[in-house]
Amino acid sequence: MTALMGLGGEAVHSDTTVIDSSELVPKGTKAKDIDGNEYIYLQGIASTVVRDWVSYDEAHLTIRAVANAQGRVAIAQAALVADKYGWYLIYGTGLGTALTGFADNGKVYLTATAGAVDDTDVAGDVVLGAIGRGALSGTTATFELNYPYVMDLAVD
Repeated sequence: MTALMGLGGEAVHSDTTVIDSSELVPKGTKAKDIDGNEYIYLQGIASTVVRDWVSYDEAHLTIRAVANAQGRVAIAQAALVADKYGWYLIYGTGLGTALTGFADNGKVYLTATAGAVDDTDVAGDVVLGAIGRGALSGTTATFELNYPYVMDLAVD
């Protein structure tokens, strides 16, 4: 449970674990926590669970991240399913879903498993602006994010 402040210093209505049934702040609103982590308020999509990786579009609608996605990427802070709203990590350090064997300091790649990343090189699916900062523990690892995105292009 992390309290948030808007980027202009104003208090924001909720913490990162709250799931809203209606849009309580405009989609695309950004806020920071006391540690400097930055979040964006987005609309959820079916089957999203806490710590899932998502990609989102210019209308701030999400899709669980999967291989060949394009666009900005974030990590769900709650189970934000269809027609729900909440906060997604876009900058700073937090937990995200990863596949078996993800290593500390691992590069981040989208996979065929929706919502999960891995450190195995997949051409075109590197998540730029993300790096692993802790080894896998169960199904999650620690990640450092710097406004991540994917382009579905080979990056060498």
